[in-house]
Amino acid sequence: MTGIDLDRAWDLHPQVSVRPEPFGALFYHFGTRKLSFLKDRRLVAVVQGLAQAPTARTACLAAGLGEGELPCYGRALAILAHSSMVVGRTP
Repeated sequence: MTGIDLDRAWDLHPQVSVRPEPFGALFYHFGTRKLSFLKDRRLVAVVQGLAQAPTARTACLAAGLGEGELPCYGRALAILAHSSMVVGRTP
């Protein structure tokens, strides 16, 4: 799977609830009833930072990721987008 467009604005889906856990976080989508376990705390920080960031790239960098890590995290965000956990922000 290829990554999402990191230069686009993304948000956590409004029907998704995030519950922090010692291992990372649980994401529950009330619309699809899908439960996801995120075990990477930096990915959790990226997703939680999407709403305040103008782009996904900015959210990644704010979470402390390096440029070399962006493709991997872009693919992880694409998986979350495919399951409707994150959605593209419309202007």
